[in-house]
Amino acid sequence: MADYSFDIVSKTDLQEVNNAITQAEREIATRFDFKGSKSAMTLEKEELVLVSDDDYKLKSLIDILESKLIKRGVSIKNMDFGKVEPASGGTVRQRVRLKQGIEQDVSKKINVLIRDSKLKVKSQIQGDQLRVTGKNKDDLQAVMKLLREANLPLDLQFTNYR
Repeated sequence: MADYSFDIVSKTDLQEVNNAITQAEREIATRFDFKGSKSAMTLEKEELVLVSDDDYKLKSLIDILESKLIKRGVSIKNMDFGKVEPASGGTVRQRVRLKQGIEQDVSKKINVLIRDSKLKVKSQIQGDQLRVTGKNKDDLQAVMKLLREANLPLDLQFTNYR
Protein backbone atom coordinates (compact mmCIF):
# COMPACT_ATOMS: atom_id res chain seq x y z
CA MET A 1 0.00 0.00 0.00
CA ALA A 2 1.25 3.46 -0.90
CA ASP A 3 2.16 6.12 1.65
CA TYR A 4 0.27 9.39 1.54
CA SER A 5 1.69 12.72 2.67
CA PHE A 6 1.17 16.45 2.94
CA ASP A 7 3.25 19.46 3.99
CA ILE A 8 2.35 21.93 6.72
CA VAL A 9 3.52 25.44 5.81
CA SER A 10 2.86 28.98 6.95
CA LYS A 11 3.19 31.58 4.23
CA THR A 12 1.86 35.09 3.82
CA ASP A 13 0.90 36.10 0.27
CA LEU A 14 2.87 39.34 -0.16
CA GLN A 15 0.94 40.29 -3.32
CA GLU A 16 -2.35 40.18 -1.39
CA VAL A 17 -0.73 42.21 1.42
CA ASN A 18 0.35 44.79 -1.17
CA ASN A 19 -3.21 44.90 -2.59
CA ALA A 20 -4.64 45.37 0.93
CA ILE A 21 -2.20 48.24 1.58
CA THR A 22 -3.31 49.93 -1.65
CA GLN A 23 -6.98 49.59 -0.65
CA ALA A 24 -6.28 50.87 2.86
CA GLU A 25 -4.37 53.89 1.52
CA ARG A 26 -7.33 54.69 -0.74
CA GLU A 27 -9.69 54.56 2.25
CA ILE A 28 -7.37 56.74 4.36
CA ALA A 29 -7.24 59.36 1.58
CA THR A 30 -11.05 59.70 1.69
CA ARG A 31 -11.60 59.59 5.47
CA PHE A 32 -12.27 62.83 7.28
CA ASP A 33 -10.37 61.90 10.47
CA PHE A 34 -7.19 61.40 8.42
CA LYS A 35 -7.47 64.69 6.51
CA GLY A 36 -4.10 66.49 6.66
CA SER A 37 -2.39 63.71 8.65
CA LYS A 38 0.98 62.17 7.83
CA SER A 39 -0.28 58.58 7.86
CA ALA A 40 1.44 56.09 5.56
CA MET A 41 1.99 52.36 5.10
CA THR A 42 4.90 50.79 3.25
CA LEU A 43 5.90 47.19 2.59
CA GLU A 44 9.66 46.64 2.88
CA LYS A 45 10.52 43.03 1.94
CA GLU A 46 8.64 41.06 4.63
CA GLU A 47 7.95 43.95 6.99
CA LEU A 48 5.23 46.58 7.10
CA VAL A 49 6.10 50.06 8.32
CA LEU A 50 3.15 52.08 9.64
CA VAL A 51 3.60 55.81 10.30
CA SER A 52 0.99 58.18 11.72
CA ASP A 53 0.59 61.43 13.69
CA ASP A 54 -0.20 59.87 17.08
CA ASP A 55 -1.11 56.60 18.83
CA TYR A 56 -4.84 57.03 18.21
CA LYS A 57 -4.42 57.48 14.44
CA LEU A 58 -1.94 54.60 14.38
CA LYS A 59 -4.53 52.31 16.00
CA SER A 60 -7.11 53.44 13.40
CA LEU A 61 -4.56 52.79 10.65
CA ILE A 62 -4.00 49.24 11.97
CA ASP A 63 -7.77 48.62 12.17
CA ILE A 64 -8.24 49.71 8.54
CA LEU A 65 -5.29 47.59 7.38
CA GLU A 66 -6.48 44.49 9.29
CA SER A 67 -9.98 44.79 7.84
CA LYS A 68 -8.56 45.00 4.30
CA LEU A 69 -6.24 42.04 4.92
CA ILE A 70 -9.12 39.91 6.22
CA LYS A 71 -11.25 40.82 3.19
CA ARG A 72 -8.39 39.70 0.92
CA GLY A 73 -8.04 36.37 2.75
CA VAL A 74 -4.72 37.12 4.49
CA SER A 75 -4.56 35.88 8.08
CA ILE A 76 -3.67 38.50 10.67
CA LYS A 77 -2.25 35.73 12.89
CA ASN A 78 0.95 35.95 10.84
CA MET A 79 1.54 39.57 11.83
CA ASP A 80 4.06 40.27 14.59
CA PHE A 81 3.63 43.85 15.85
CA GLY A 82 6.73 45.66 17.11
CA LYS A 83 6.64 48.43 19.68
CA VAL A 84 5.48 51.93 18.83
CA GLU A 85 8.45 54.26 18.51
CA PRO A 86 8.72 58.02 17.92
CA ALA A 87 9.66 59.02 14.37
CA SER A 88 10.71 62.25 12.68
CA GLY A 89 8.35 65.22 12.43
CA GLY A 90 6.44 64.40 15.63
CA THR A 91 5.02 61.18 14.21
CA VAL A 92 4.99 57.62 15.55
CA ARG A 93 6.15 54.49 13.73
CA GLN A 94 5.38 50.82 14.20
CA ARG A 95 7.01 47.91 12.39
CA VAL A 96 4.98 44.79 11.68
CA ARG A 97 6.88 41.64 10.74
CA LEU A 98 5.06 39.24 8.42
CA LYS A 99 5.84 35.69 9.52
CA GLN A 100 6.99 33.39 6.73
CA GLY A 101 7.58 29.74 7.54
CA ILE A 102 7.14 27.87 10.80
CA GLU A 103 9.60 28.70 13.56
CA GLN A 104 11.50 25.85 15.26
CA ASP A 105 9.68 26.00 18.62
CA VAL A 106 6.24 26.05 16.93
CA SER A 107 7.33 23.12 14.73
CA LYS A 108 8.22 21.12 17.83
CA LYS A 109 4.86 22.00 19.41
CA ILE A 110 3.04 20.79 16.27
CA ASN A 111 5.11 17.58 16.29
CA VAL A 112 4.11 16.92 19.91
CA LEU A 113 0.43 17.60 19.10
CA ILE A 114 0.54 15.09 16.24
CA ARG A 115 2.39 12.48 18.34
CA ASP A 116 -0.04 12.86 21.27
CA SER A 117 -3.04 12.36 18.95
CA LYS A 118 -2.17 8.62 18.71
CA LEU A 119 -2.85 8.62 14.96
CA LYS A 120 -0.73 6.33 12.82
CA VAL A 121 1.24 9.07 11.08
CA LYS A 122 4.83 10.30 11.13
CA SER A 123 5.81 13.95 11.11
CA GLN A 124 9.21 15.40 10.44
CA ILE A 125 10.56 18.94 10.43
CA GLN A 126 12.01 20.07 7.10
CA GLY A 127 13.44 23.55 7.58
CA ASP A 128 10.52 25.96 7.98
CA GLN A 129 7.83 23.37 7.18
CA LEU A 130 6.68 19.93 8.36
CA ARG A 131 5.90 16.80 6.35
CA VAL A 132 3.30 14.37 7.62
CA THR A 133 3.16 10.87 6.15
CA GLY A 134 0.84 7.95 6.78
CA LYS A 135 -0.71 4.87 5.18
CA ASN A 136 -4.29 6.07 5.62
CA LYS A 137 -5.75 9.24 4.07
CA ASP A 138 -8.31 9.48 6.89
CA ASP A 139 -5.50 9.77 9.46
CA LEU A 140 -3.94 12.63 7.46
CA GLN A 141 -7.27 14.42 7.32
CA ALA A 142 -7.66 13.90 11.08
CA VAL A 143 -4.26 15.56 11.59
CA MET A 144 -5.40 18.54 9.47
CA LYS A 145 -8.57 18.83 11.54
CA LEU A 146 -6.57 18.59 14.78
CA LEU A 147 -4.21 21.39 13.70
CA ARG A 148 -7.06 23.64 12.53
CA GLU A 149 -8.72 23.29 15.94
CA ALA A 150 -5.47 23.77 17.90
CA ASN A 151 -4.89 27.34 19.06
CA LEU A 152 -1.55 27.93 17.33
CA PRO A 153 0.10 31.38 17.11
CA LEU A 154 0.19 31.35 13.31
CA ASP A 155 -1.93 30.47 10.29
CA LEU A 156 -1.18 27.08 8.72
CA GLN A 157 -1.70 25.91 5.16
CA PHE A 158 -1.62 22.31 3.97
CA THR A 159 0.09 21.71 0.62
CA ASN A 160 1.36 18.78 -1.52
CA TYR A 161 -1.47 16.48 -0.43
CA ARG A 162 -0.78 13.15 -2.15
